[in-house]
Amino acid sequence: MDHSMHMDHGHGGMDHGDMDMGGQCNMNMLFNWSSENLCIIFRSWRITGPFSFLFSLVAIVILTAGYEGIRSVTRKYEATHAQRLATFVATSANTGDDEIADPIIANGLVDAIPHTRNEGSPLLVGRDNRAALARRGKVTMAALYAIQVFYSFFIMLLFMTYNGPVMIAVAVGAFVGYLAFSEGTPASKTIACH
Repeated sequence: MDHSMHMDHGHGGMDHGDMDMGGQCNMNMLFNWSSENLCIIFRSWRITGPFSFLFSLVAIVILTAGYEGIRSVTRKYEATHAQRLATFVATSANTGDDEIADPIIANGLVDAIPHTRNEGSPLLVGRDNRAALARRGKVTMAALYAIQVFYSFFIMLLFMTYNGPVMIAVAVGAFVGYLAFSEGTPASKTIACH
């Protein structure tokens, strides 16, 4: 009895979908210099020859330099935000925030006359605006920080290819980024893992 016709149980010629046996990604866990079957982070970012390897190394340098750009943007935003908040403090000092501006409150009549405190006072509005500005600034700085953390882990994944040229490209990107975006900041901050 020939059972070969009845053995196809849905495998249809042994095609297993995404199991491409011809061009698998080479996932080394040891330091290496090989670019053969090298995939960088994504299966679709596969090195297929010397040109794609060179292009990938240049892209890695640019990506890593971009991290320093994001750090620079964050530093500038933090400085601008601190300056805006300081402007509110200076404005309240000029308008006498430490002094009592309402004569009813100054004379102690606030307890005798219920609800006489002016809730529309420019001093209170200034405080509300400063608080809103501080909240918006904190949310923006948190978003910029999240981008930095994501970016730094992405760079860490590049480094974890354990591929010598890729690791060197990360270091060159950090060098280029520092030259382009440092603006006199100390070099002590590391790029790895935020």
